[in-house]
Amino acid sequence: MVGRKPYMVGHQEFAALYRVQAPMVSQWLSPSRGALDPGTATVVSGVRYWPLGFACRYGTLTPRQKLLDEGVKARLMAEQGEGWLADLGDELPPMVGQHEIIQAFHLPSQGTLATKIAADGFPRADWFLSGSRLWLLETVLDAVPELRARARSVVWEPDEHVVKALREGTYDGPGSQVLTRGRHARYPR
Repeated sequence: MVGRKPYMVGHQEFAALYRVQAPMVSQWLSPSRGALDPGTATVVSGVRYWPLGFACRYGTLTPRQKLLDEGVKARLMAEQGEGWLADLGDELPPMVGQHEIIQAFHLPSQGTLATKIAADGFPRADWFLSGSRLWLLETVLDAVPELRARARSVVWEPDEHVVKALREGTYDGPGSQVLTRGRHARYPR
């Protein structure tokens, strides 16, 4: 394993790897197609993300094989910096988005966190995928002393129960499930 973080992709990056539009990934996930198992993804703040290693291998797993764009793969790896190529069998570190951070610190609102991020008062995101910022849990926890030192009204005291659940992969709070909409909402995910 090289680096602290695995290379990851969201819907947009997954689609770019195969030169299709992002909605196609949702179609692959639909129960009627069954081409992409939702269980292959990790859910962060209610959105699915995949290890890049799996996303690259996916094209060989379908009945109609899909051609991987190696240039997109190289670009994604360069954009994400030093990391390692994870697959489904690899142990992914705990990752968090805004929903999990709000719960971990019992922040009064999403606006409190968004303001902190916008003011450069929060650690730089480890990933920016499909329009969303994601962090390693450890990146956020390592920043607690600095967050406390610069805080005016937020205590920045992590809830150990939430942190433990995130580390163990048992977190079931806000953002832990994808809320399916549309005609496939009745199918279990």
